[in-house]
Amino acid sequence: MTTPAASAQEKARADKHYIGLLATAFNHRTVGEITNEAAWGSGGSLIVGGHITDLFHAELRAGAGLKDADVPEGDLTLSVDYFASWYLGMHYPITDYANIYGQFGFSFISGEGQLQNPDETRNSQFRELEGEFPGSSFSVSWVAGLDFEVIDNTYLVFEGGKLFKDTGTEVNTFQFSGGLRYEF
Repeated sequence: MTTPAASAQEKARADKHYIGLLATAFNHRTVGEITNEAAWGSGGSLIVGGHITDLFHAELRAGAGLKDADVPEGDLTLSVDYFASWYLGMHYPITDYANIYGQFGFSFISGEGQLQNPDETRNSQFRELEGEFPGSSFSVSWVAGLDFEVIDNTYLVFEGGKLFKDTGTEVNTFQFSGGLRYEF
């Protein structure tokens, strides 16, 4: 009789490729120099990757924002127009149908900050966010997740991690995603 982890490892993944589609929520944190606001936006991601070995993988992601994030204590709206990410990661089977994984890489982000009523006192802390957002387009990224095989080679994916940190304004943006991935 084999343990669940041992039987999961018998399913060879080396040299397999995968594609996926994720719905993503963006959580912008530490927005503003005084009140450190948080705001939520949403988007989608397309994933293309491959398994280097049974435990290691590499992937590319391309995504776009769908809903902008409205900052609660001001007249600021943050948008993620598009992003592209590159990750190297490790996954580990926890049962014969589920895996945990972690990835580390880099992202390029393009977006915009729109500030209505910039002369209002309550908006003074957001003035530097107006225009191109984030000011530093490249950033270190990471993701941790869990996937469940729902039918042969098709996985339900849940994950979260940091998409970017704007070094100019110290705004951190985290990504929380769910969707499907197909391996072939």
